[in-house]
Amino acid sequence: MKSKMTMVETPNVYCLVSGAAEGNTRLNAFDNALLEAGVGDTNLMRMSSICPPGAKEVSRDEIELPGGGLIPLAYAHIDSQTPQMWIASAIAVGIPEDETQPGVIMEFEDHTRLEYVETIVKQMVVDAFEYRKRALKEIKFVGVEHQVTKCAATFAAAVLWYK
Repeated sequence: MKSKMTMVETPNVYCLVSGAAEGNTRLNAFDNALLEAGVGDTNLMRMSSICPPGAKEVSRDEIELPGGGLIPLAYAHIDSQTPQMWIASAIAVGIPEDETQPGVIMEFEDHTRLEYVETIVKQMVVDAFEYRKRALKEIKFVGVEHQVTKCAATFAAAVLWYK
């Protein structure tokens, strides 16, 4: 009988966060958007787009992320230095009907309004489930848009964690 070995424990919860902010530089704008999203004092470990089987959605307030900790997440972000331009980032999580199967996280960003980005990212989830031949139960979504004043960034993420 084979035993299941993993390098790290599989996360069992996730939360959806977003932020938009201005800054003096593109990196400062990104950092400020992370702070607004509640993940600014962590080290982001960008993951590919799979939600662990059975993972439950929680609010950002329900998990304690350690300062400086390595935090696994899937995220979308975009920045711009073009005044009056709209920028938007979004995440959509597809929850399977069969909770023993993994879900799918899709991320999308563009120099446009959130409504367009939301449409695209949700369709990406639908497509991903079709490719996998899995039944889709529901789509969870978070997104943010911002009209640039000087230098701005948007950020949306699915934070994978433990409870």
